[in-house]
Amino acid sequence: MRTPRTARILSVVLALLGIQLTWLISPAWACGCGAMVVDPAQRIAVSNEQSVLRWDGRQEQIVMRLTVTGDARNAAWIMPVPHRATVRLGDPAVFDQLARAIAPVHRTRHHFWPRNGDWPFDERADGAAAAAPRPGAAVGVVGRQRLGPFDVARLTATDPAALDTWLRANGFPLPARLKTALAPYVAEHWEYVAIRLAPDTADTALRGALDPLHLTFAADRAVYPMRLSRLATTPQSLGLYVLAAHRMEPATAIGGPPPRTVYAGRLTDPGGALGTLAHGTPYLTALTQQFPQPARISGDHELRRAATDTPVQQVIHDDELDRVAGVPAWLLTVGGLAVLLVAALAVLAVRRARRPVAPPPPVAPPPPLA
Repeated sequence: MRTPRTARILSVVLALLGIQLTWLISPAWACGCGAMVVDPAQRIAVSNEQSVLRWDGRQEQIVMRLTVTGDARNAAWIMPVPHRATVRLGDPAVFDQLARAIAPVHRTRHHFWPRNGDWPFDERADGAAAAAPRPGAAVGVVGRQRLGPFDVARLTATDPAALDTWLRANGFPLPARLKTALAPYVAEHWEYVAIRLAPDTADTALRGALDPLHLTFAADRAVYPMRLSRLATTPQSLGLYVLAAHRMEPATAIGGPPPRTVYAGRLTDPGGALGTLAHGTPYLTALTQQFPQPARISGDHELRRAATDTPVQQVIHDDELDRVAGVPAWLLTVGGLAVLLVAALAVLAVRRARRPVAPPPPVAPPPPLA
């Protein structure tokens, strides 16, 4: 039997889950990390979502960071997890290190003949700038904690309708399609991490990059929850870093175009926050995928070991015109040939001028007149 204190905590937590329901201006929003709800009178947009998944064969860790804009003063989202999770604040430095680790390699590629942008074909519009080269009760509270701007509750549920019941009892009806989307997780006995975002200062809108959250839970397979993203009404994109002992790949496309590997390689003593996170799982795979029609998302991303550990590195070629002492090589070549041609013609002309002129043949006198 629940105590009044437990009932109050549960009421508050579940109420917080239902205070938001927009993606940009859409009636519902979902990201790769779970489902977000917002007060219909307010707006919130996630301009950037970054996640790194670490899996060592027995335990999975997910570190995620959201960058948000809008006028919402509080927001919440729910993230399904296959086993009981612990939650703490993550280190934002890990994302800076990851961005540097997968940065494309610049290589210079020379060309002989001038191209657009090289003299004399350079095009410079006045004032134009170059373009810049994201079992028990139906609902139970396992734990609750305050982490920076987050109020985190770890929940269990044996029936998706139970969440709806509690939210309606507190004046916050659960969207019907979110309840339906949670049903497969309930059937598989997953748990939930409910996260409320609230600024430290009252009446302050949520803006900018939020502190990362670091989730840890047991996992005999690497999985990234994506099923709730099918609730989104706008195209979605996934950017995911994966740390494991070997190169990893999604088992299926789960309703979108095939995922693309933008980086794969073994980290060499990265140090710092990334070094701590990657200890024992030194192989980094960076994946990206687009979902033009989120409603087609059919499940979660299950990651498996790739057939080989072949490295992948993006290369940006910087084209550069061949030069000799600062002068374009093509100009020297064409100019040299022109000089040689002119010199040859001059020599021919001089030789022709100096050639002796043969005297005219003798003229015989006319015969005498009769």
